[in-house]
Amino acid sequence: MTGAVVEEPDHSPSSNAVVRRQSRWATVLAVLQRLLYLVVTIAVGWAVYYFLLARLSRGPEQAWVFLPVWLILAYALLPRVHKILSSLYIPDYFIGRTRTGDGVLGDPVNLAVVGPREELRQAMLTSGWVEADPITPASAWRTLTSTVMGRSYRSAPVSSLYVFGNKQDLAFQREIDGNPRKRHHVRFWKCPAGWRLPGGLAVDWVGAGTYDRSVGLSLFTFQITHKIADRTDEERDFIIETLRSANAVESVHIILNYSSGYHHRNGGGDAIRTDGHLPIIDLHPPERLRRTGPRS
Repeated sequence: MTGAVVEEPDHSPSSNAVVRRQSRWATVLAVLQRLLYLVVTIAVGWAVYYFLLARLSRGPEQAWVFLPVWLILAYALLPRVHKILSSLYIPDYFIGRTRTGDGVLGDPVNLAVVGPREELRQAMLTSGWVEADPITPASAWRTLTSTVMGRSYRSAPVSSLYVFGNKQDLAFQREIDGNPRKRHHVRFWKCPAGWRLPGGLAVDWVGAGTYDRSVGLSLFTFQITHKIADRTDEERDFIIETLRSANAVESVHIILNYSSGYHHRNGGGDAIRTDGHLPIIDLHPPERLRRTGPRS
């Protein structure tokens, strides 16, 4: 008995003129963007050559050029190189990892939250967390001086990480020992309308919580940055427990093996390890927080 003939799928280009035109423009814009990055990278590379090799060839008294060379390398050349390369091999859709501003994989996404923005914000503040200041020249300078001088800055800004193509919408922290060098911190991103976690579960927010153990240099760009503790699951669980202690949690549902447990590095080159589980936190309404208050 002969089975029914299966029709071959049509893989020919779209006959829709608008679709073809949009596709061509998208390709042209992508090529132009990469060419621009390439030109800027070459120009910055030439500046490094001029300052370092050309100047040092005149004698050791030109050693001062190491400072501008480091600044150019760390904050201009290497980030652009990473931007070009990461755009080729790292997908721009959700894979359970954040991305740095230069496109490198950052901290793991290890939390999800159900609840509106103000409910999440109120829950974090009630649980003893402090909302981070936005990054400005003034806040960056205050962070630097506070770290060097050992002064407290409880609302010090956190660096921008990206999920869904956007930097964090909310960020909170808990300073350790009165110095922004060490701190608990967590970032949250609002999920796009209609977006669901792999597996079909709907949440309002995804978050990434880690612990800053010190300040150092990024292994990938040599920028000054915080260095995180590798056991990110412990920080994830700590965040949940602080919310529970303030009676801010209705329930916590854990997706076991949401991603494979792995050992890797974040955008600063710090080792990270996780069991791959993803807790989904369903928050109490803010009026219940005000009525009950934190548990003793």
